[in-house]
Amino acid sequence: MNLRLALRAAFLGLAVFSAPALAGSNNPPAPEDVVKIDVLPGWRGPDGQHVAALRIQLADGWKTYWRAPGQAGIPPSLNWRGSDNLAGVTFHWPVPEVFYSSGMRTIGYSHELVLPMTLTPKTHGDPISLEGELALGVCQEVCMPMDATISVVLPSRDVGPKGPIKRALRQRPDTASEAGLRRAVCDVEPISDGLRVIVKIDMPRVGGDEVVVVETADPSVWVSEVSTSRVAGALTTIAELVPSSGKPFLLNRSDLRMTVLADGRGVDIRGCTGS
Repeated sequence: MNLRLALRAAFLGLAVFSAPALAGSNNPPAPEDVVKIDVLPGWRGPDGQHVAALRIQLADGWKTYWRAPGQAGIPPSLNWRGSDNLAGVTFHWPVPEVFYSSGMRTIGYSHELVLPMTLTPKTHGDPISLEGELALGVCQEVCMPMDATISVVLPSRDVGPKGPIKRALRQRPDTASEAGLRRAVCDVEPISDGLRVIVKIDMPRVGGDEVVVVETADPSVWVSEVSTSRVAGALTTIAELVPSSGKPFLLNRSDLRMTVLADGRGVDIRGCTGS
């Protein structure tokens, strides 16, 4: 397997370079000292699908972000537009961690992220040439947006260890059914610059300090959590959805995605009903 990976980093907030790792230095850390990125080649299944994974290894004290990174995180962006023999990609995100710093909440991963992906080839039995761009943010006391160019050929056979990918697949959130969801109800009301959504999730407690992340089908819609609490046994969260237009908009409740996080567990809930 040939892998070409180029890392580029742009630095934000140079005035905040006060982390202990940077003490005594006026220079930002080199990207390769902060993060290492590679592709675990995985295996080709009997159904013709190829399972591989993107692996991001982080230096001590650094973290990167989930697909919905919270108030101050930098969401990852991946595309494989230069690929050959690739019809589609599905990512399988492991349950992330919840971080609190300076009164802000972010969601992501420390130490390492193994992100499994199912690749559908256009022609079964032929190699997949995976070519694309990865943009991600990594943070310690300073945040660095990074761009990586990835080029790898995945043969139509097993070419690497399966263990890390299988472990990451087991770290997925529970489905709504597995978590015992009874009902998810969303009430929607307009606000001056978008919509307010009140989500009531009727299911057993996931753990202490439950966090609910609300996502829309349009990643450009900014989502702000206002509050989350347990009311009469139901987990209730209020979120404000603000599109780029800054105006109320039509929302299909079936397109909403709610993830409940607590104590290293997650529950993935797709869609909700009206009250």
